[in-house]
Amino acid sequence: MRSPRGWNVWRGRVVLEWIWPWVFLAIPVPLLVRMSLPAAPQSTHAIRVPFFAAVESLIDEGPSRSHQRRLLMLLATLLWLTLLTAAARPMWIGEPVTLPMSGRDLMLAIDISGSMREDDMLVGDRYVPRIDAVKAVVTDFLEARSGDRVGLILFGERSYLQTPLTFDRNTVGIQLREALPGFAGNATAIGDAIGLSIRTLRKRPAESRVLILLTDGANTAGSDPEEAIAIAAEAGIRIHSIGVGADRKVERGFFGSVREVNPSRDLDENLLRQVAERTGGRFFRARDPEAMAGIYEEINRLEPVPEEKTYRPQKSLFHWPLAVGLCISALMLAMHRRLDSGAAR
Repeated sequence: MRSPRGWNVWRGRVVLEWIWPWVFLAIPVPLLVRMSLPAAPQSTHAIRVPFFAAVESLIDEGPSRSHQRRLLMLLATLLWLTLLTAAARPMWIGEPVTLPMSGRDLMLAIDISGSMREDDMLVGDRYVPRIDAVKAVVTDFLEARSGDRVGLILFGERSYLQTPLTFDRNTVGIQLREALPGFAGNATAIGDAIGLSIRTLRKRPAESRVLILLTDGANTAGSDPEEAIAIAAEAGIRIHSIGVGADRKVERGFFGSVREVNPSRDLDENLLRQVAERTGGRFFRARDPEAMAGIYEEINRLEPVPEEKTYRPQKSLFHWPLAVGLCISALMLAMHRRLDSGAAR
């Protein structure tokens, strides 16, 4: 298999890659050089009489010395091949490894005041409590936020950091599903919830600070939201605000009477719009579970999850053939010395 960097040899999912495979074209070079060079001049015995004994010993090689010289030729060939193999830069490439993703620092601030018990979320032909719809939709939202550090703030009259920022989205979901309306009081402290989010997010990287604020009412307790909004904007915390609750609900009274009411008459949409606009976020209105699910899908689009990245570990292997070549060189040197010493005798 060919790659832009070189040649690949696959063994399952593990790859042996050659960075410079064209180096192997040099394999026949020693043979071509030997064939192209002229033969060495032959000297006569008459001229070299003083060294006749040494020459005679070289000419009259026995089977053992002839075998050693053939072995030297074989070792020289192997040495050339190992050097070429090292020069071709073999690389071991392992199986793909998924990198841990680092996404946004996402804080969820969920209103659990007493009004979240209101059953005005129409599912099919029946109404379910707001808090139940929120739990179902936000749980699905959490499953899609792989790579994000997610935290959970529950607020009513008081605000609680239920779950600090964590990659463990399952724990965040469990903490949300266990939350009960009225547990934090029956009033709504929107300013305090934003302030607690600021204390948690302001130490995180500036480009990843996001708060999703969900409530069904107005600020009726705690600090003034105006100050919290200004601090959040200064700290670079982007806030997406969601107002939850139906605009109309049909109630049946005694003796079959029917009347239409507005369950969201206490929702302060102006405040939620202001929160979003001043911090660079978006305001959403969730009148039913379907709309709420669409809102969280839109937030996924506005705050996309980082793409999963993988890499393949690489390890250079050129030192192995180079080490073999050095060993062959040492062996050839020892054999040459032995042949030279034999010729001297």
